[in-house]
Amino acid sequence: MTKYLLDTNIVLRFSNPSDKQHGLVTEAVAILLMRADECYLTAQVAIEFWVVATRPVDVNGLGWSVEQTRSVVDQLIERFPVVDESSQIFATWLTLVTENYIKGKRVHDVRLAAAMSVSSIRHILTLNPTDFAGIPSVVVVHPQGIVDSELE
Repeated sequence: MTKYLLDTNIVLRFSNPSDKQHGLVTEAVAILLMRADECYLTAQVAIEFWVVATRPVDVNGLGWSVEQTRSVVDQLIERFPVVDESSQIFATWLTLVTENYIKGKRVHDVRLAAAMSVSSIRHILTLNPTDFAGIPSVVVVHPQGIVDSELE
């Protein structure tokens, strides 16, 4: 059994059937679960999801209401466990950004890596592998790789 963190971009596509990558992401998550792997969320992923889901469509959001977004978040946290938020995440994050010279918006991704490290999760399912490039101990997995591995 392998533990995976679901990145925000995965959760957004998984939750939005009209997204062109919904099928790919849904299939990849289904394959992981059928293999008895575990998929996790973090509070940060839920927060980032809320930001995009409630943002207007004309500024690259989904334009969902608060009620719709809350309903989807409730469904997500019923389906996937949320890792505990501990003070160790901040300490781990600070070490990672300092030792790896991480700057700018990538610091948010490194916080996910810190939460993974503290929770003993090594794999992240993401559509943006470069967001986690160079972060030690993180195994980046694209959903297409999961789907392709089932075809072999």
